[in-house]
Amino acid sequence: MDHGNTQSPGATDALSTASVCGAPCWVSLTSHDLEAAQRFYGGVLGWRWRPATVGEHFRIALADTVPVAGIAVLPALRQTGVAWTPYFAVPDADVAAARARERGGTAGVGPLRLPPGRAALLSDRHGATFGIWEGELFGRWDAWRRAAPTVLTLHTRDAFDAALFYGGVLDWASGRPGSCEVEYEADEVLLRSQGLVVARVESGESDTAPDPSVRPHWQVTFLVADVPGCARAAERHGGSVLEEGAHEAVLRDPDGARFTVASTTGLPQAG
Repeated sequence: MDHGNTQSPGATDALSTASVCGAPCWVSLTSHDLEAAQRFYGGVLGWRWRPATVGEHFRIALADTVPVAGIAVLPALRQTGVAWTPYFAVPDADVAAARARERGGTAGVGPLRLPPGRAALLSDRHGATFGIWEGELFGRWDAWRRAAPTVLTLHTRDAFDAALFYGGVLDWASGRPGSCEVEYEADEVLLRSQGLVVARVESGESDTAPDPSVRPHWQVTFLVADVPGCARAAERHGGSVLEEGAHEAVLRDPDGARFTVASTTGLPQAG
């Protein structure tokens, strides 16, 4: 899965999940229409596209020439709904999925073999969906982070309880080579990898809220240079603007998936 590379790559040269254990390593959209999704995100975020090695039901988004995100349309994924999902690097997808179940989470899909690795969609014990990825990354980890800066925030009922769950599943703060560090602040938990803040966990969401946007969930935010421009492009390409401020907008694509765009100058970057 790592093409025979037996050396542990350095922080900025990470090519496999073993080097960035527990860190976010990918974001993927489950959708019902590949062509429509490509047109929308190409128009809003300027991405180009290429086929994925795993088959005709997948596409890889490129920022310039760097792989930054994926789209998947599979019958097995339909039960998860249309959504953006962060994926976290694990050395063994089977072990991580078993740990999630042991801690009150669920395994919705997989682990499945999706060359160049293996993946699963899981939910934590409060219902927030996330993915795990084992094996070769789609490109260099540092290049992915620079090409499409992404802020990942878990909105949940209890940030500290959530950090314990994810720490147990993903080896956060375990001390193993490449594992992430956890920093506890007044009302949130910060996840660091290679010294960079790569995700945030915030308290306050309700498990019983009728609106899915305020139930526990992972929010995927793309940092952009022009938030109003992205919002207008979303409307032109068949999407909608759910919320819009000076530095941030919550958008919905034509298929119903929510995501956020935030100004590179108006929001602290994750790292």
